[in-house]
Amino acid sequence: MTQRGDIGAAVIGSGFIGTVHIEALRRIGVRVVGLLESSPELGIARAAELGVPVSYPSLDELLADEAVQVVHVTSPNALHHAQAKAILAAGRHVICEKPLAMTSDESAELVALAAASGRVNAVNFNLRFYPLNQHVAALVTDGGLGDVRLVTGHYFQDWLLYDTDWNWRLEKDTGGALRAVGDIGSHWLDLMSFLTGRRVEAVMADLSTFIPVRHRPAGPVLTFSTERATDTVPVQIDTEDVATILLHFEGGARGTVAISQLSAGRKNSLTYQIDGAASAAAWDSEQPEQLWIGHRDRPNELLLRNPALMNAAGAAAARMPGGHVEGFADTFAAAFTAVYADVIAGTPSAARAYANFADGHEEMLVGDAVLESSRTGHWVTVVRT
Repeated sequence: MTQRGDIGAAVIGSGFIGTVHIEALRRIGVRVVGLLESSPELGIARAAELGVPVSYPSLDELLADEAVQVVHVTSPNALHHAQAKAILAAGRHVICEKPLAMTSDESAELVALAAASGRVNAVNFNLRFYPLNQHVAALVTDGGLGDVRLVTGHYFQDWLLYDTDWNWRLEKDTGGALRAVGDIGSHWLDLMSFLTGRRVEAVMADLSTFIPVRHRPAGPVLTFSTERATDTVPVQIDTEDVATILLHFEGGARGTVAISQLSAGRKNSLTYQIDGAASAAAWDSEQPEQLWIGHRDRPNELLLRNPALMNAAGAAAARMPGGHVEGFADTFAAAFTAVYADVIAGTPSAARAYANFADGHEEMLVGDAVLESSRTGHWVTVVRT
């Protein structure tokens, strides 16, 4: 029987997230056989630093390597569509970072190609795999909160607070038309649909760019870098720093979310509260080990992540006993464990907890509605074809 150690994976991109992918794959016993970088020279250097045996000079050479069964795409957003398309055409399974593509037309094409290929396809909405989020999803499904009525929250970061902060995501040509919403807001929106079992039906969105001119360094910049360049070029910015969105969910539930990359002191704070007819649940990614559960007629609860106290879904996602902290990197190992179970089976399963290309396309469609609503100042229905 095939084991995870029998599977070879290659990773495209070895920046912040690509490195997390490589480390998570090693943790679950998948062989990382090679990586592809933006240049052969960078690839050789990064492969040596990370202990990866092969640096491929091109995607064609990566896909020609029969040792590679799965490819992880962690390159800049503008490359996702073409790379995922080539990977599927080569008969490989693919795990792609979000957003799945630059446009919903591109993501729709990838959904169709993935379905026709029969290959396992995933979009790395890893926040689903905090154990307490798995617990909440099962709790809602089992009616533990009652009928969902209101979903609220935010996703705040501060890494683009200053006009000297720079990253390729700031420019439409490489990051896409939506920046804060596409980069971090998509995580919140996917997570809420996963937890509640309800898709977003319509949005009323306001997008704001508070820093219209930024100073791009002449040299390369790593994501979340705190270094300040002295040689810079002023660049006009037309992607959003902040978004506030009203939401209508399927089944009549209402919601609101604020998204910001300018919130000083918030390094990676995703919060939500789900209010049901019987109880409520609230969680914060900067305190991922605790879940607040609210009641009307009895004391509120604070559930600390503990496999012995969570439901089956939460316990299955936990990798440590209670009191041993699990964090961001652990969600990748849990997510990849679920994906590679299907890789071993050879085909996507009907019952899966991880996001696939259809889920990635869903967030592209919601993004289209957000852009249109911000442009028109009206409620916009999410169009699904």
